[in-house]
Amino acid sequence: MAGRAQAVATVQVDNEQVIVTEWRFAPGTETGLHCHGYDYVVVPMTAGTLLLETPEGDKYATLVAGQAYFRSAGVKHNVVNASEHEVVFVETEIKTAR
Repeated sequence: MAGRAQAVATVQVDNEQVIVTEWRFAPGTETGLHCHGYDYVVVPMTAGTLLLETPEGDKYATLVAGQAYFRSAGVKHNVVNASEHEVVFVETEIKTAR
């Protein structure tokens, strides 16, 4: 959907092994459509609901504060805060080979 404000991404670490980014989403803000080039782990700092706009259709994801999850490289989506409050998570992209 055109006209959405962008979520705020703050890179905390970017080295040869990882990229660690704090994401802050005001209600209704988005990341913009992107494809993950690395495997990654997300640790929600707040609870909330995200709308994931994907090539396969829209999906909703419920975040639980402190409950981490892993995704493989290649995920393509736009992430939108569908909550009525700010949602914050920390994303760690894993650059090193397994």
